[in-house]
Amino acid sequence: MAIDVTMPQMGESVVEGTIAKWLVKEGDVVTEDQPLVEISTDKVDTEIPSPGAGRIAKIVAEEGQTLPVGATLAVIEPAGAEAPAKLKVVAPKASAPKPEPAPVQVKPAPPPPLPAPSPQPMQSASAGVHEVESDAGGPRRFSPVVLKIAAEEGIDLSHVPGTGIGGRVSKRDLQRYLDSLRKGGGTPAAVAQPQTNGAAQSSARPATTAAATTQAPTQSGPGFKPPVYQPVEGDVAEPFTRRRKVIAEHMVYSKTHSPHVGTVAEVDVTNAMRLREKHKTEFARREGFNLTFLPLAAAATVRALKEFPRMNASVVGDSVVIRREINLGIAMDTDEGLLVPVIKAAQTMSVVGIARAIETLRRKVAEKKITPDDLAGGSFTLSNPGREGNLYGFAIINQPQVGILRMGEVKKRPVVMEVDGADAIAIRTMMYLALSYDHRVVDGVLGNSFLYRAARILEEADFEL
Repeated sequence: MAIDVTMPQMGESVVEGTIAKWLVKEGDVVTEDQPLVEISTDKVDTEIPSPGAGRIAKIVAEEGQTLPVGATLAVIEPAGAEAPAKLKVVAPKASAPKPEPAPVQVKPAPPPPLPAPSPQPMQSASAGVHEVESDAGGPRRFSPVVLKIAAEEGIDLSHVPGTGIGGRVSKRDLQRYLDSLRKGGGTPAAVAQPQTNGAAQSSARPATTAAATTQAPTQSGPGFKPPVYQPVEGDVAEPFTRRRKVIAEHMVYSKTHSPHVGTVAEVDVTNAMRLREKHKTEFARREGFNLTFLPLAAAATVRALKEFPRMNASVVGDSVVIRREINLGIAMDTDEGLLVPVIKAAQTMSVVGIARAIETLRRKVAEKKITPDDLAGGSFTLSNPGREGNLYGFAIINQPQVGILRMGEVKKRPVVMEVDGADAIAIRTMMYLALSYDHRVVDGVLGNSFLYRAARILEEADFEL
């Protein structure tokens, strides 16, 4: 019986994936768990292993094609279904690392004609999806990202073929359509609209080389377009990597959909730092890695979330879902951009258990072995952007969560304290904790109470190591 290789479910919010590169070809004999194809999703790039041993009878999906979860990618004829003489065994191919786009020298180019405005979208019943009337008379569905790009480029979306679910036009489809127009010497939209304000608006985009172009990030809004910087000789344009594009889209979506409110607490972490100093040598010997301050902050966050479960929530349409499990996301920096792997069921873990989980995720990120499942399911996020020059800052909420806690720099400062009923100045180890929360769900009292409790737990440092 033939074995189908299908697009797997790679994370709870991932509904489709794009074929990045086939590692085998039709006729190759493969072993079970051998990497067959590289898949690219909004969450992570990964390889799909072979579900069984046999011969690649047919490759259904082409490179660059976007398919929904469950779609057939290839068909494997099981071992033994064909005479052995016809089989040619091939060794698993190691996937070569994807090169980063090289910086290119920018040379200014004359601006193209000003694009005509695209059709105005109508809000659909589905969150984040819009409908636009097509020339055929029926509505077509588009994501906010596709609509934004179409508006900037002056594209009539009714002419763009879609390869997504139900014929939905994806960002990749729109990019292909734009590339075809540029190669053919055409321009998006029919004609440029005349200016009525007495001043010509420039929508120029700089040319880099014949094979690469870049455009300064823009924000669209009714009646306003920001000026576009025109690169000059000597400027260097670095095209966004795919991960950076996804991060940018997520951040813009979060800021435009969640009314962010920020609040800051000053935390005396002297006791916590003393506890770490006391146990760090024995901890490193026992566990095989160093004890940092991050697991203590994570444990305090988890305890505060237990006491204020509404902070451990997700927005789903017009509802808020109070999550049963605390799946704590830990923001980690990489060369390609930020990743937020998730500690699942953190409410069941001790400080040592949380430290082990963080170390495991850190190693997987460093070795580029992180999986979509490692990044999925977060209910609250803790961010630690570094020690140097970081007094405090407000992070952007990781959708669909309702809050994110950002750690500041740990630093010794003089602090006024009460000692034996009298004021005194003492040197204490201090840190700021900054909370960003979604005001649609979290009111000021709840946000402040949660932050106050997290700070007090960290100050008390009642942890078992």
